[in-house]
Amino acid sequence: MTYSEAALDALRHAGDELADATVATLFERGETGLFNTLMRYVSTAGAPLPEGLPEVAREYLHATATPPTWVDWETMERARLFFIDNNVHISTALSFASMPACYVVPRVARLLSATHGLAYPARRMAETGQFTVYLMRPDAFEAGSRFIPAAQKVRLLHAAVRHHLVREDRWDVAADGTPICQEDMIGGQMFFSLLVLDSLHRLNIHMSVEGAEAYYYAWRVVGAMLGVDQDQVPGDLESARAFLDRYMLRSMGPSEEGAHLTRQLIDLYEDVVPGTFFDPIVSALIRHLVGDTCADWLQVPRTAWDTVVRAVPHLLGVLETIEDRAPLAGRALDRLGHLTTLFELSSLTRGRVMHYAIPEELRKDFGVSSAVPPTRRWTPPPPTVPATPTAP
Repeated sequence: MTYSEAALDALRHAGDELADATVATLFERGETGLFNTLMRYVSTAGAPLPEGLPEVAREYLHATATPPTWVDWETMERARLFFIDNNVHISTALSFASMPACYVVPRVARLLSATHGLAYPARRMAETGQFTVYLMRPDAFEAGSRFIPAAQKVRLLHAAVRHHLVREDRWDVAADGTPICQEDMIGGQMFFSLLVLDSLHRLNIHMSVEGAEAYYYAWRVVGAMLGVDQDQVPGDLESARAFLDRYMLRSMGPSEEGAHLTRQLIDLYEDVVPGTFFDPIVSALIRHLVGDTCADWLQVPRTAWDTVVRAVPHLLGVLETIEDRAPLAGRALDRLGHLTTLFELSSLTRGRVMHYAIPEELRKDFGVSSAVPPTRRWTPPPPTVPATPTAP
């Protein structure tokens, strides 16, 4: 799959037709508050929808209640086992690479700065962490799971942000396209899949080709459920690299909003780390994973720990070797990773369940090891150099 400038421009002006129409109708009829109130009690798949739920919302929830028909469940199980085997590393990559990568796209940083509740980065990180934990549970797509309702609500939340920014004339559509457009949603899908794999590779985490491919595939399923047009999404890791390289070259750069959001993120994680001695490791890890150019754009401070962090992959490589060769040690490390992830999520949520709701206004403030043994080690697809566009 190739991505011309014209094709990417078209994606920049495309939203999510189903969710956008649902949200527009809810606002037009003044039913948004009612929807949010009733949907707080719908948190598991298969639960009966409450009486009085607006009909347009009921139709949307029925239409989005099941995963895509093309899902390969054996691959999804491999992805789940891959997550269990690497959950603490994946959480690290999401926190210190994927989130800052969002901030290095100026229009995305502006959008995040403008939307409800994102003056509180702990909430956004908690919602992301909770969403990922829901996804990787064995029953994620079965009756009783929390993942499907979360995905349905997040999709409507994105549509509501588009609705508000355009209606309130707070977004330059001519210059920046549709808010939370298909191009940026695909880019986000790459940040949470391919960029995570890149970060694990940079941390010297042992990954099989099969595990890496399954993890990427799982985020294609997630993207489909969040309204990302999978016909436009790279189907494999090699073409994903081509898309991500072109997307970043088109989109990344410095911005005041990106630097501000990054500072909030650093402050948040320095608060989570006990004491102050280890605080600089937060900045050092972000710089190590996103690279000096992006880190400088985001005004990530340089610290004496920058050199220390470079030794982390060697230590993790030793632990991964122990895990590969000693099943009992591997299970112990998996369990420790699980507990670490739960501790991090608990610290961010303060023990509360995060609820995803349609913002009614926008404010400026506001334990198992993989049964598939590693075969070939996964290495990132090489970077691509987009062809120079030819004149029409």
